[in-house]
Amino acid sequence: MTFTRSRTQNLFAGAAIVATLLMQSVRPAVAKDCDRGCLGDLVTQYLNDMAGHNPGALPVSPNVRFTENGEVMKLGEGLWRTASGLGAYRQDIFDVEEHTAATQAVVLQDGDKPVLFALRLKERDGNIGEIETMVVPQDKDSLLFDPAGYQKGNEQMAFVPPASEIGSRAEAIEIAMKYPQGLKVGSFVQVDTPFASDAYRIENGVHTAGAGYTRAGCENIKTQKIIQHPGIQARVAAFDAQLGVVLLYLDFGNTEQYGAGRALVTFEAFKIYGGQIHAVNAVLHMASTSTTSGWGPELPVKVPPAK
Repeated sequence: MTFTRSRTQNLFAGAAIVATLLMQSVRPAVAKDCDRGCLGDLVTQYLNDMAGHNPGALPVSPNVRFTENGEVMKLGEGLWRTASGLGAYRQDIFDVEEHTAATQAVVLQDGDKPVLFALRLKERDGNIGEIETMVVPQDKDSLLFDPAGYQKGNEQMAFVPPASEIGSRAEAIEIAMKYPQGLKVGSFVQVDTPFASDAYRIENGVHTAGAGYTRAGCENIKTQKIIQHPGIQARVAAFDAQLGVVLLYLDFGNTEQYGAGRALVTFEAFKIYGGQIHAVNAVLHMASTSTTSGWGPELPVKVPPAK
């Protein structure tokens, strides 16, 4: 027996189909995970768009937040206005789990003047929602300045260790935090910061500690003399699980060693594998103790009791 639909039934059926199609059309698209390649593309585009003075081309969220040296700015201000090209050095740090891309690089401004540059981007649904930058030109606040120095004897930072030698995020961060803990008490030996025998440190391109370097007392990064930084604060900016790099934002606090009301602030990258720190690369400058990163929270560094 054959049944035929009434005109009313056909109308209801048609309406149901249309409703279903409408629901499918407004269903939000599932955001593709941003892998290392994706994060790298965002950093590359940021640098190129900045050098080209084209902030409108950058894929940003409607409520994107942008800071330079702790100051909230409109995207397109600050270094965006004076950047003229890219230097030879760039070390990327990709935290896929936290949708974060970071880099330490050399950028040119006003023609051929190099500036040291640190960048942290937070990716959200394919767009950039957070932009944190540190810009260090050569002046009295840079303290040290040798852009080409990042490329000399710094192979460890780009080295990809065996995956079996890279610990978990928590383990790597715990090791990296041994560095500001040593700064807090004024001794890496006291807190047993686990430096490798060939560990070195580069600050603003200048090799300031490590095997083969002749600065008095700094040939051994672990035993070098350092002052106490009782007010030091730290924030974890990124962890690269492939390279074994932890990036910390450090505010050294007011020690009166850098001048009244002045403190050292830095984006400090730690190369960690095999349970040891093999290299430390810093982009740093002097700032007022009243200046904040604009992101936070930077938390006081706590030193665990001696075992």
